[in-house]
Amino acid sequence: MTTGAGTPGTGTPGADATGADTTEADATGADITGAQITAPDTAARELLPTATPARTRAAVGELLRPHRALAWAGFGVMVAATAVGLLTQPLLGHIVNLVTDRSPAGALTLPVVLLVAVAVAQGIATALGMSLVSRLGETVLAELRERFVERALLLPLDRLEKAGSGDLTARVTRDVSRVAEAVRSALPELARSGLSIVLTFGALAVLDWRFLLAALLAVPVQAHTARWYVANATPLYAKERVATGVQQQQLLDTIGGAGTVRAYRLEAAHTERVTERSRAAVDLTLRGVQLVLRFYSRLHLAEYTGLAAVLVVGFLLVRNGSASIGTATAAALYFHSLFGPVNTALVLLDDAQSATAALARLVGVVDEPTPKAERETSRGVPTVTLTGVGHAYRTGQPVLHDVDLVLRPKEKVALVGASGAGKTTLAKLIVGIHRPTVGRIDIGGAEPCESGRSVALVTQEVHVFAGPLAEDLRLARPDATDEELREALDRVGALGWADALPEGLGTVVGDGGHRLTSDRAQQLALARLVLADPPVAVLDEATAEAGSSGAQVLEQAAERALDGRTALVVAHRLSQAATADRVVVMENGRIAESGTHDELRAAGGPYAALWQAWSENRSTEP
Repeated sequence: MTTGAGTPGTGTPGADATGADTTEADATGADITGAQITAPDTAARELLPTATPARTRAAVGELLRPHRALAWAGFGVMVAATAVGLLTQPLLGHIVNLVTDRSPAGALTLPVVLLVAVAVAQGIATALGMSLVSRLGETVLAELRERFVERALLLPLDRLEKAGSGDLTARVTRDVSRVAEAVRSALPELARSGLSIVLTFGALAVLDWRFLLAALLAVPVQAHTARWYVANATPLYAKERVATGVQQQQLLDTIGGAGTVRAYRLEAAHTERVTERSRAAVDLTLRGVQLVLRFYSRLHLAEYTGLAAVLVVGFLLVRNGSASIGTATAAALYFHSLFGPVNTALVLLDDAQSATAALARLVGVVDEPTPKAERETSRGVPTVTLTGVGHAYRTGQPVLHDVDLVLRPKEKVALVGASGAGKTTLAKLIVGIHRPTVGRIDIGGAEPCESGRSVALVTQEVHVFAGPLAEDLRLARPDATDEELREALDRVGALGWADALPEGLGTVVGDGGHRLTSDRAQQLALARLVLADPPVAVLDEATAEAGSSGAQVLEQAAERALDGRTALVVAHRLSQAATADRVVVMENGRIAESGTHDELRAAGGPYAALWQAWSENRSTEP
């Protein structure tokens, strides 16, 4: 579980909980931000899966099944609206016959009144039908969003890090928007157009079966156009979605590590990477535009072919007396009325293919396996055992080597070492963000990924969620009372400033609200830790953001928050190591030495050198 940012127990990605927006510093020997510049090529990331067409259709069916009554009601009303609208052409044909027969003007009154009635009835029925279809689409879309978000929050954090935040961001923004746009506009129009096409062909057959045959001459051209378009558009839009996600990830990598990029004079290299990713996305977009233009030209050919055939048939039937001029006029009007729905349906294939590609990416996340259900572990404070643990972010480049470590129940162990020594990697393995490449980690009889709420991580980067302070705290324990919230704040020394806020625990904090200083935000994260009450806690430089004046306050808050837990503290300040039960020193991904503060100082090894350098640095600070 995490308490620094994400919702406890869900694996919610958050900077302070996972470091998901950065590549592990220890893998490169650079600082965390700088690690982005040496990350593997974004295109080689293990992107989240995309569902197959069959699975996407099945998922839509699963979403529609509980709403069959609404679907049938919408379909029935749309059929009625379309059928009423088809009375327009025969009425116009009847008027033509009256005119050609030189009937009196009064004979036109009834058909004109009926045309008005048809228009009003069709308008009302169409509005109701579109409303029902839209309600169905919005309901299904809302459920899909809920499933997507729920599953995304449950994904293993190492899986999200491998995919890159850009992939998930593109799905939760552009893909969701594309599907929503299709549901709100394309779906109702497509339903209405499809019904109009089917019923209009039926009306042509009622007039004369030969009119239907003439109209059907356009169908092979339209069908071939549709098949050609779908065959080319589906893979094209899928590639475009992937390219957009890769582009977004590269932008996030470059912008997120801007400081380090400038420091290492890598602006040109990163600009070239962004250009390459952007060019790939633009090229695919232009190919899509060209595809649509060719699609339209083929549709026009089908329209002219069918209309010419209907007019020729009408001429022949009228000449031999098999049909009246009014009937031939109605047939021509029927076919002409098909231009709109047929073109709409086929043109909507563009939106449909794009939305289908986006939908497949959403369903791919929904179907992604989630961690096993939490195993029942001992409710006592567990022992954490690492046996022969090694880890590599890239094959052949290990950052941890053969680590054996035991954290005894309620023992506080400080982990120290130079930047790039492997401290943060080790912390992430214990929490379960990553799985060790070799070796095993055991927490009270379970692996970290199965230990559920028994392990918590707090890092130096804390996210304060927008909303009342009380609700921010309840992320760690939703059923906590106000008194329990106050006790947690008091334990970490934050109750004083919390009560001093304009509305106390009801004060809105985060974006758009009261801004908390870095010290107070860190105390908030520690209060979440107290509320979550995990038996094992990992602090990864959780007090590093505090200035010298706030360091002591945060260190004391951390001490109280960790009391009674098995704890691993990645120490930024060696004052934390001095108060720990045991100190573990790491060098180059290995444990160099282990012992109490006094033992290691007396040994004159790496820790003694670190302590001396840190002490001298403190003495020179103003």
